[in-house]
Amino acid sequence: MTAIRQGALKASRPDRVATLSLIAAAILASMPFWAGSDTLRTGVEMLCFLALAQLWNLLAGYGGLVSFGQQAFIGIGGYALVLFAYRLGLSPYLALPIGAALSALVAWPMSRLLFRLNGAYFAVGTWIMAECWRLIFANWSWLGGGSGISITATMRAIDPWWREALAFWIAGLAGIGAVVGLYALLRSRWGLALTALRDSEPASEAAGISVRRVKTWVYVAASGGAGLVGGLIFLTKLRLSPDAAVSINWSVMIVFIVVIGGIGTIEGPILGCILYFLLREYLADFGAAYMIAFGALAILVMLTTRGGLWGEIRSRWGIELFPVRRRLDG
Repeated sequence: MTAIRQGALKASRPDRVATLSLIAAAILASMPFWAGSDTLRTGVEMLCFLALAQLWNLLAGYGGLVSFGQQAFIGIGGYALVLFAYRLGLSPYLALPIGAALSALVAWPMSRLLFRLNGAYFAVGTWIMAECWRLIFANWSWLGGGSGISITATMRAIDPWWREALAFWIAGLAGIGAVVGLYALLRSRWGLALTALRDSEPASEAAGISVRRVKTWVYVAASGGAGLVGGLIFLTKLRLSPDAAVSINWSVMIVFIVVIGGIGTIEGPILGCILYFLLREYLADFGAAYMIAFGALAILVMLTTRGGLWGEIRSRWGIELFPVRRRLDG
């Protein structure tokens, strides 16, 4: 019998990931000094979607938690800006981490209830919970009620260049941080537990893994990240309403991005996000046609490939930018 020693399992070439991350970080850090406002705004949106896609990929692709209610935490992060920055006068940039912490705090008791459900019931339950939050915000007049509220006053004292630069840098930290953080997690002992849980919960429990504990931390972490990104999204929009902040469209677009790119891979959401923005850019003159094209592409990918577009690329050419699969050394 082959003895598996501690440290015998490892992934290859982590130095390449560090190099790619540093190059991407350097490019993003320099962009506010040479890119135009339109490019920066598109970049902020793209990086926010990348972060949300990687967080949902963590939930569904690795944790087996198919949630259609992450828009609840996007809304909580957005309304944290209204509460702490607009109403209480704190810096809007300080309100962002507060919104993330508040989202994570809210997610913990929600998980205790939602984890009583399985499969499709869990997915529907997350959506219903998000709708409850939408109704709460719609009936909370101090936060703007159903008609929404403008938070432009919170940003008037900040120079427009710094406003755009800070938003872009924070979005870059969120986007790259989600990619690198997921990679680091999957290479850790928690990552092994997470992938084992995805493959078989009974076998994971038999191996001594606390399934409920792992799922809870994954759900709380993904929700806190969604709260941070939600706050940043509405910090750039400067206006939010319950229907915009807690819209099911957030989850639909995120699911499309992950499914097309390749669920259960780090590279998949990156590819899916690029495709989504390319379609939106080139079909912008045709109204909502880009969503129809994106939906058709998602259906085609699901019918023809098992692992999304990146899964097809990896199976054909063996390309793997973020190697997280393990191998056993002699």
